[in-house]
Amino acid sequence: MQEILKMLRKTSLQNLSELSKKLNLLYYEYDQHQNKFIVDSRYNKETTYNELIKLTYELSKHKIGFFTDERSNIVIASKCHLLSPLKQRLKNISYNFKGYRKNIYVLSDKQVNFAKNLPLIQTQVIEQDIDLTPYDALIFTSKNGVKYSDILLPSEWKKIPSYAISKQTAKQIKDLKGKVAFVGKEQHGDEFAFELLEHLAGKKVAYLGAQKIVSNMIDILKEHNIDCDYIPVYQTVCREYENKIKLPSDSIIIFSSPSTIECFFKKVSWDNSFTAISIGRTTAKYFPNDVKPIIADSTSLESCVCKALSL
Repeated sequence: MQEILKMLRKTSLQNLSELSKKLNLLYYEYDQHQNKFIVDSRYNKETTYNELIKLTYELSKHKIGFFTDERSNIVIASKCHLLSPLKQRLKNISYNFKGYRKNIYVLSDKQVNFAKNLPLIQTQVIEQDIDLTPYDALIFTSKNGVKYSDILLPSEWKKIPSYAISKQTAKQIKDLKGKVAFVGKEQHGDEFAFELLEHLAGKKVAYLGAQKIVSNMIDILKEHNIDCDYIPVYQTVCREYENKIKLPSDSIIIFSSPSTIECFFKKVSWDNSFTAISIGRTTAKYFPNDVKPIIADSTSLESCVCKALSL
């Protein structure tokens, strides 16, 4: 009986993950470990309201029980609806307690709940003159690509439809008043390239990103006759520290790019008690052979921390 219940729960979680992808949500992200749709707390209710309505409508249509907690997260309810809010609060207390006990490190200065910051990388703009007038579409695979494009081309890039690899990148485009034409569902470089093929056919495209590319996206697009130019707008460098950094045993370290892997192993000696979490499959390829990372459910630091808390 327990095995059957586990199988049913797994099927339910997969269905909710698929529903999240189908709705193309930007501001809500499904966390299967907590079994709820978590709203991006950086945005006000006016910004997230339309997605709240869309999501609750779909859940009701599929007869999936839910309630909204005090933070406007949408919690999937158990069969005992009256007890669900109380159970969820108790679960949140347990979850928070677990978060505060763990040593989870993000290797940048971005603040993520339950994680400590160990800034090992920094990004720098690549100063240059860029002419975007020949292009019909822009590709962005990171928030930094958007950020530094806005520094170099404060108005020009906003006139051209942008194709974002992930929700986090799409939100950055919208925050800076750009035009989001498409948001990838797979959230990984090579898969994103295949998603773009039908959307970019016949267009002249510029990919604005980091100095170092870790995917085969450009090659895939060109192999399928997409006219795409790569324009690096920023570079990532290691921060300088005089001494080696010592982390506590059983630390969980989140790696969000190959650059974070490179800089981490320059400054920190790996301990077998450590756990590595990779933001995606591409980044995971760059670890030393003796380090086996766990891959997050989606390509955001928040998802990486959720994965860390589930361990």
